[in-house]
Amino acid sequence: MATSVKMDDDTKSRLERLQAEIRLETGKRVTQQEILARLVERAIESKADLIDSFREKRVPISDAERESFHDGMISSGTTTSEDDIDDVLYG
Repeated sequence: MATSVKMDDDTKSRLERLQAEIRLETGKRVTQQEILARLVERAIESKADLIDSFREKRVPISDAERESFHDGMISSGTTTSEDDIDDVLYG
């Protein structure tokens, strides 16, 4: 059972170009449905990349913002080791 998928004109055009390119390169006719199925299959294999592509992009902070952040830090004069951290976290 096929279900329709709505897409904007630009996406539809790019899908058609991809379909034509596959035919030129392989000599095989593939449907847009086959292309979309293959794309979904590949996306499932690398879910983390797909999910990350929907995350809000973060622009690096300016040097002044970074400096302001570090200016607020103070040294306690105590050296903390990994064992100290493990003791606090895991008891």
